Amino acid sequence: MKLVWQDGLPFSSRFGDVYFSADSGLEETEHVFLHANRLTERFAALSAGESFAIGETGFGTGLNFLCALRLFERTAPPGASLDFFSVERFPLHDDELRAALALWPELKAITETLLARWHRRVPGWNRWSFGRIRLTLVIDDVAKALPQLPENAMDAWFLDGFTPAKNPEMWSDPVLHDIARTSRTGATVSTYTSAGWVRRGLLQAGFDVARAPGFGFKREMLSGSLTLPRTDAQKRIAPRTALVIGGGIAGCTTAYALAARGVQVTLLERAPHLASAASGNPRGILHARFGAGMNALHRFVQASYGHALALFDEALPADGKLRDECGLLQLACNDGEHKRIGKLAEQEFPPHLMQFVDADAASRLAGMEMAYGGLWFPGGGWVVPPALCERLSDHALIERRYGYTVESLMLTDTGWRAAGMDWSVEAEIAVVCCAHSALALEPFAQFPLTPVRGQVSLLPATDASRALQTVVCGDGYCAPAVGGVHVTGATHAFDDEALDVRAADHADNRAKLASFAPALHDALGEIDAGQLEGRASVRCSAPGATPMVGEAQPGLYCSLAHGTRGLLTAGLSGEIIAALACGQLPPLPTAILSALSPAKRAARRDTEL
Repeated sequence: MKLVWQDGLPFSSRFGDVYFSADSGLEETEHVFLHANRLTERFAALSAGESFAIGETGFGTGLNFLCALRLFERTAPPGASLDFFSVERFPLHDDELRAALALWPELKAITETLLARWHRRVPGWNRWSFGRIRLTLVIDDVAKALPQLPENAMDAWFLDGFTPAKNPEMWSDPVLHDIARTSRTGATVSTYTSAGWVRRGLLQAGFDVARAPGFGFKREMLSGSLTLPRTDAQKRIAPRTALVIGGGIAGCTTAYALAARGVQVTLLERAPHLASAASGNPRGILHARFGAGMNALHRFVQASYGHALALFDEALPADGKLRDECGLLQLACNDGEHKRIGKLAEQEFPPHLMQFVDADAASRLAGMEMAYGGLWFPGGGWVVPPALCERLSDHALIERRYGYTVESLMLTDTGWRAAGMDWSVEAEIAVVCCAHSALALEPFAQFPLTPVRGQVSLLPATDASRALQTVVCGDGYCAPAVGGVHVTGATHAFDDEALDVRAADHADNRAKLASFAPALHDALGEIDAGQLEGRASVRCSAPGATPMVGEAQPGLYCSLAHGTRGLLTAGLSGEIIAALACGQLPPLPTAILSALSPAKRAARRDTEL
């Protein structure tokens, strides 16, 4: 949205309205939203492990979120957490948001954190963490976003769209009814407007609302609470303990998400160190291959990309050694990629996320000649996966146990027990993140998991190849040289679990490189495939290349079958599992959660049979 300034205040030219009061935006937020929803006393009354959820229509400058975050940190007891859900159809650009929030220097510290996350936003659903506070920002039309929320999810609502007369879609009866549907009994609602038709709409939706003194020049506002009875009136309390089986990216991100919610995690890894299997490659690339059709998997991949970048910023900042945000080029090197990229070019994407480039621009970005144009991802690059696993699991609430091969997983009266040859450990919940090895555990024996062998090749850099500045991808990938070595790959061999490094696979990787980046292939010179070093590992896949994420049985969860996308999708998958296990607001719409859910996929298979 194009932001203009009038009398020193940010103004929306689209809706002809200011973002906040000329008197004091901070005081207006406190009066209209924080005080009217009684948040000070409600936050203080929370118990350890309990969460509170606020919904908002109209994120705007994020001022309401920042004020709620500050109040929660000041008043909520340790161990409690907050979910803040907000919808914004027309998000501000980075520089616009920074300029608007600069009006409030007392919020500078948390403003900078928000701005860092804001730069990672993607269209659709975004989930970012701010310690024990989670922001779910949906960049979409409110009428499309709210129906994708679960019922009985919200404790309070901030209705902060632009004035109803100029933005009636934000205040329509279907929107107000969805706000009621997603609210728990007793959920409160407040808004700066006192328009009669808004009040009548809230009454019809089930809210008991009344006019109250407004702020500043606004004489009246509306506030109230939901009177409709709800069947789910239980408090949402996080489990105290959890088992996570598997010390790769999927297991470590899940353990990290649970520990962030105050859950004591026991992380079990059968090898003597983390990232021993598919997560152990010397470098991994953050390869977000978006689909133009935007089905459930495509939307999941898109949301995962933004979440992964923000997670990496937090856990493993780019330093050029363990992670490098050098950017990534996806080259339109064949008919299929040319068609996919052409369809994506018809859609709108923010330039910080993705740009469309021709061969000349791709060559300038790469630092050497590229035969094809394609997509440029400025935030892409590479990371050292074992280092990421180490950082994520280095937490006071995560106990790492190595050399623990889980031979059985059983339901008990108090949760789940994992056991090996001469040991056992119990917790309230268990999460299985050990790829196709999960098939050895009885609850997962019938899961449609397929092992997929992949081999990467380590190519000695030459003076010419060192010119490569960014990751380049086609039917394979190659990363810039680090320590005199390029990493390229990777092969795909289904139902092959051998870990030997093969000259034939090195030759295959080299041939793929020649097909999408011939100048880079030539710059590397002649290489004897039999003399190359590399690494083979076994990934895990499921039908449709869709990961299996969610609850498999009561108290038993899994994050499996990430295939080649694990570095991208595991982080958001861990967040999904932690939110479900703790009874908190999920980070994705119900349709995507259903597509990922192992229990629902099993039920669909049974129905089809």
